[in-house]
Amino acid sequence: MIYPIVKFGDPVLEKPAEPVTVFDEELKKLIDDMFESMYAAKGVGLAAPQIGISRRVAVVDVTFKEDPNAKLVLINPEIIHKEGRHQQSEGCLSIPEFRENVTRAKVVTIRAQDATGKFFEKSGDDLLARAFQHETDHLNGKLYLSHLSALKRDLIKRKIRKLMKAGEW
Repeated sequence: MIYPIVKFGDPVLEKPAEPVTVFDEELKKLIDDMFESMYAAKGVGLAAPQIGISRRVAVVDVTFKEDPNAKLVLINPEIIHKEGRHQQSEGCLSIPEFRENVTRAKVVTIRAQDATGKFFEKSGDDLLARAFQHETDHLNGKLYLSHLSALKRDLIKRKIRKLMKAGEW
C-alpha cells in the first residue's frame, strides 16, 4: 500500500516518534509499505512520521532500487558516532520543491534494530551518513530546516504559508 507523504505543517512531523516494542507481522507490513511509498515518492529515505505514523521506524535505500542489498530498515535508531563535516544540498519528501545546503557529519555510525528486533550497528559516509542523520532527525521530531540559519528557515516557512493560503500545499 502506498501511503501519501505528510507535508510540513502536520504536527506529527514535529514531535518525537514512539519507540517500537512489538516486532510482528503488522510491523513487517508497515516496513514493506514504507519502501513502496518511498519509491513511489522518488525518495532514498522515509521515516514513519512522514506517512502520519508516530513510530520509530525508518527505511533507507540510497541506491534507489539498484542494489537490493542496500535496503536498510532502521527501528529505534540512535546515532552512536559522528565524524567530519560535509555540506551538501538536501531535500525532504515532506517539504517538496525546497532544497538547501545543510552541513552534517560526513561519517556516521548508527545502532538500530531490524524487523525482527535484532540489534545491529552500521557505518556510512556521504549520502548514507546524511540519510541516517536526516531520518533519525525525523524520528526525533526535527526537520532539516532546523539546521538552516533562522533567516533561511523563516523565508522557506513564509513561502510554504503562501502556498498553503493558495491551496497549493
